[in-house]
Amino acid sequence: MPDITPVSQTSTVILTSTGSAADVAAAVPYGVYNSSQEFLTGAATQVNYVFKKLGGDVVDIELTPSNVYAAYEESCLEYSYIVNLHQSENILSEVLGQTTGTFDHKGERITGPENVNLAFPRFQFSYARKIGDAVATAGGYGGTTTIYSASFKPTRNTQDYDLQTIISGASATGLDDGGNAIDFSGVVGNKRVVITRVYYISPRAMWRFYGYYGGIGVVGNYSTYGQFADDSTFEVIPTWQNKLQAIMYEDSIYTRTSHYSYEIKDNRLRLYPSPDQFAFSDSGLDRVWVNFYVDASDAWEENSRYDDGVKGINNFNTIPFDNVPYENINAIGKQWIRKYALALSKEMLGQIRGKFTTMPIPGESVTLNHSELLSQAKEEQQNLKDKLMEMIDRINYKEIAKSDAEVTEAAAQALKQSPLPIFVG
Repeated sequence: MPDITPVSQTSTVILTSTGSAADVAAAVPYGVYNSSQEFLTGAATQVNYVFKKLGGDVVDIELTPSNVYAAYEESCLEYSYIVNLHQSENILSEVLGQTTGTFDHKGERITGPENVNLAFPRFQFSYARKIGDAVATAGGYGGTTTIYSASFKPTRNTQDYDLQTIISGASATGLDDGGNAIDFSGVVGNKRVVITRVYYISPRAMWRFYGYYGGIGVVGNYSTYGQFADDSTFEVIPTWQNKLQAIMYEDSIYTRTSHYSYEIKDNRLRLYPSPDQFAFSDSGLDRVWVNFYVDASDAWEENSRYDDGVKGINNFNTIPFDNVPYENINAIGKQWIRKYALALSKEMLGQIRGKFTTMPIPGESVTLNHSELLSQAKEEQQNLKDKLMEMIDRINYKEIAKSDAEVTEAAAQALKQSPLPIFVG
């Protein structure tokens, strides 16, 4: 009787070829990292890793190498997204107002000012410099804001003058009240001016240094020091006053030793004493001068004299971050990318198998495990993202500072229990 027992045969399953760098470059959807040979090699190698993890050397896997390449690229982009999001939280307060630019995957500038870069240090000096620039301008000690000079002729018996009106009118006509051309023609418009100094002429030479108590031969005149003139010769000047006057010499000339004083409220100037009491003459004392700069009506108005960052960073979306260069990702990051790409591949396999819940075979049917694959894939992806975000949250700059402070405090407490060297032995 013939043997009708079927012979058991096992079909040989051959692993899918990993493909070449050219295959990867042609298959990935975005091509963000196509210029990186290291990425192309990593994506090709990922094929072998995925198929082995999913049992591809035992059973057929309904994936193509292109599916794995796409998953690997998406994994790199997701890693870059999480890292950049974390870093933007770290540095946003430090980079507000900085100019933006665009960069390639290597971090090299494509567009934008030459001084922008993709690598932001822990602390930025630029923000403090901008504050200092504004303070220097307001104080008259430098800055990048243009300081203009204007003048007007005071009127006898008139103590109050509207400087905003005077300067705006001169800016509109291009001439001052004496018919002389000005350098701020058309600059002011309807913008507010900020007065930094009011002056008329330098005070009398003998009043400049240490007092206005006498005339020729007083303490304030070095060349005739010791001569007897008025009682100021015998006045004892404290050293601190001399030092203070030396430091604030310029301010002293225009205030304490000046013939006149003034106050400004809302760009309205009041002169003391009134010009009718100590009259300005035609011998060079007939005009009052002011230094001023034009205050921008809008805080976001761009300064044409230098790059002020008005069109720069105002939220995390405008921080000039590009995808993290693949070569800059260390072994920790690359392992995360491999695992996440595996989870994405598993999700794609689940989606493919889900098209048919069962597969007919001779005599019966086989139920596919698409739902289990999808569930595992989603859970693995979420766990990987949660773990990465949890880790980088613990190492943000604020938390590092706290940790350093705790370590320092613990060391200080330990040192309190240690005897000083003088007591040892």
